[in-house]
Amino acid sequence: MREEDVRSIVEQLEDPFLHKSLKELNAIEEIKIKPEKKHISLKIAIAKTGTSEQLTLQQQIVAKLKQAGAETVGLRFSELPKEIVQKYYSDSTSPSILSNEKTTFIAIASGKGGVGKSTVSVNLAVSLARLGKKVGLIDADIYGFSVPDMMGIMNRPIVRGDKIIPVERFGVQVISMAFFVEDNAPVVWRGPMLGKMLNNFFQEVEWGSLDYLLLDLPPGTGDVALDVHTLLPTSKEIIVTTPHPTAAFVAARAGAMAIKTEHEILGVIENMSYFESKLTGQKEYVFGKGGGQKLAEDLQVPLLGQIPLEQPDWDEEDFAPSVYNENHPIGKIYLDIARKVIEITEK
Repeated sequence: MREEDVRSIVEQLEDPFLHKSLKELNAIEEIKIKPEKKHISLKIAIAKTGTSEQLTLQQQIVAKLKQAGAETVGLRFSELPKEIVQKYYSDSTSPSILSNEKTTFIAIASGKGGVGKSTVSVNLAVSLARLGKKVGLIDADIYGFSVPDMMGIMNRPIVRGDKIIPVERFGVQVISMAFFVEDNAPVVWRGPMLGKMLNNFFQEVEWGSLDYLLLDLPPGTGDVALDVHTLLPTSKEIIVTTPHPTAAFVAARAGAMAIKTEHEILGVIENMSYFESKLTGQKEYVFGKGGGQKLAEDLQVPLLGQIPLEQPDWDEEDFAPSVYNENHPIGKIYLDIARKVIEITEK
């Protein structure tokens, strides 16, 4: 590999704190290549060293360079000059994500719990990121938060100035009530307090420039769902159901609420559509058939995808119990759904 090849690969990555590319920040201070050993060593300047975010960036750099042919990679980090940090920090602290006209908001809703809405939210967000989009995910299910556990997120957000910096995993920036409670404690708040917390997720979190911000809503049509409809008058929605007729019937209420508040429904995702035996290849329709298609027809929107029952492959070194690998059959279904969402929203 040549120095310019290494530079072009690394400079596309972003500083984890300033959300600017390493190229914009002129952050690549040194590149050394030992061709005979296929070894590359780099010195990179970032806003803050000695953090978990630095480790994440380090892993990204090593993975990309090894993918390009390097056998070993050595990395050193230094801190960017204060004037550069202050310049971009002041650029990035300001307006709320709600004022960003380039961001498409998508609420993931369901009529009832237990249909896999959070699993769909997580995998759709990850799939959009895999397709090159800048993606954020709000775990707005404030009573039943589960997104960090599903994504294998161990870190908590940091605070910089008066802004909360979301945690990034699989290219998705994540914020959740789980980060702000201790030891999985129950949340016993009433409606107005929930609305305030949700508003904080928009106003006090430094999201940067996002293409998509997904919201994993609580099931049903309660306080938080109402707050989302009020805060995000231009939000799109995706309704999640199982094939069971009763689940689809209840999910129709969430769809009716979206229509009543003039939210555009992008489509329906049918989860737990069937179980396919690895031995025989036969499909078993454990929860019945047809619920997703009927709901889509009733709401006059497309059925974006049908997701079967199957466990993701678990990797103990990179543990994320609910995220499907992009080469997994279900991971490919999610990528197909993400492509449809992009096509619909970018018309």
